[in-house]
Amino acid sequence: MDIDVLGALAVRQNGKSITPTAPKPRQVLAVLALHADQVVPVAALIEELWAGEPPRSARTTLQTYVLQLRSLIAAALKAEPGAEPGGGAERTAKDILITLPGGYRLDTGGGTSDVKEFDRLAGLGYRAADAGDYPRAARQLRDALALWTGPPFADVQCGAQLDMEIKRLEESRLCALDQRIEADLRLGRHRELLAELTVLVSRYRTHENLHGQFMLALHRSGRRGEALSVYQRLRSTLVKELGLEPSAGVRRLQRSILMAGPEAAPAEASREPLVRVS
Repeated sequence: MDIDVLGALAVRQNGKSITPTAPKPRQVLAVLALHADQVVPVAALIEELWAGEPPRSARTTLQTYVLQLRSLIAAALKAEPGAEPGGGAERTAKDILITLPGGYRLDTGGGTSDVKEFDRLAGLGYRAADAGDYPRAARQLRDALALWTGPPFADVQCGAQLDMEIKRLEESRLCALDQRIEADLRLGRHRELLAELTVLVSRYRTHENLHGQFMLALHRSGRRGEALSVYQRLRSTLVKELGLEPSAGVRRLQRSILMAGPEAAPAEASREPLVRVS
């Protein structure tokens, strides 16, 4: 079974979609897919579906949704090699969407998961960066980010549990993006980053590290005045919306750009993000 959630929900068995179109069964599949190969308690599914106000028939209705999912799985299994009568051991839908005491488990059979692949590639990128191998770090993190085709569960009606997981996944993506940009800056790709960072700082108006990276890329591109303007906009936004001043790292970066003069790039001060400006 192959699972994609970093964008529209897509779950495939034997290459055939088992993703229902009805909102509630789709929501059930989304939770099961996110926690694939783990037991998801019935109580957690009911909470996700009905947000603390389940109908009297909640368990029966949930069982109906599970039956609908198994029907789709069964249809997909018919296309598997060896699925014909006498073709060997046959799996059933109940072997894949398994009922266990207190919950259900979606058995992927070792199939792919875009979330797991993202975590694997991002982890390789982080380790490469820690080792100072910035070309490899940038490449691995770029490959990880390429798995994202849109917001997680973009076409799923989400309750509290999925909303929380979406925030966690988005934070993981932002962390990987931040580290990939950091690696690209260390490789001297400041001009190539300007267009991307222009969009990012507009989207994440209080994200200090992205603003710091934009300041650095602008300054290295000979656009010192614009770099300082980015700092002023960030400071105004932080003070107005959060009542906070920029962090010490961003302030050090601003001072370093000021001291460097309009032409020269500031000297490298540290390996810490936002402090280093060369």
